[in-house]
Amino acid sequence: MVSWIISRLVVLIFGTLYPAYYSYKAVKSKDIKEYVKWMMYWIIFALFMSVETFTDIFLCWFPFYYELKIAFVAWLLSPYTKGSSLLYRKFVHPTLSSKEKEIDECLIQAKDRSYDALVHFGKRGLNVAASAAVTAAAKVSQRLYMFYFTDHRKGQGQGALSERLRSFSMQDLSTIRGDTPSPVTVRAASSKNVKSKLSRSATQTSEASVCTCCSVGKILRGEFI
Repeated sequence: MVSWIISRLVVLIFGTLYPAYYSYKAVKSKDIKEYVKWMMYWIIFALFMSVETFTDIFLCWFPFYYELKIAFVAWLLSPYTKGSSLLYRKFVHPTLSSKEKEIDECLIQAKDRSYDALVHFGKRGLNVAASAAVTAAAKVSQRLYMFYFTDHRKGQGQGALSERLRSFSMQDLSTIRGDTPSPVTVRAASSKNVKSKLSRSATQTSEASVCTCCSVGKILRGEFI
């Protein structure tokens, strides 16, 4: 664990920050010799970082692995060994020079394919996004219609209920009482009818008695006369 931390610090400070600062000075001073030197170093360091990604996974158990990495970075940077210049001139430059056309063709094909793939997936993404937007808009409109329909029905129901409640006002109750009499009014009317019938019968009996009295008086008068 300690070796890993030390190796990461060495690679970060001496393998990245230190060459970056001197590369800045080379660009600022426009010194072609220093510029070429640090360009060769960055090419070798890029290859080193690419290889390190896999060696850290498969060779981290190897004894003195992290110490060897520290020593390799120091060998690349040392002005006495000139490791980056040596590796570039002996291995990297001849290999890239012999395979340069094939690499350029592969890069051009990869660029074209990546552009076509990007356009294809971009179109598919736009189609999917458009269909999703249409379905979402349809769902939203459907829900809004349902909410409006339910609110409209609720409004109609409340209006009908209010109309029914309004119909049961005092005036309507009076009309209902006049149209459909209650049992109390029926009893009162029946009692009134009985009383009127009794009064009529009493008047008829009184009239009959008066008539009989008159007839008796007439008879008596004829007898006495």
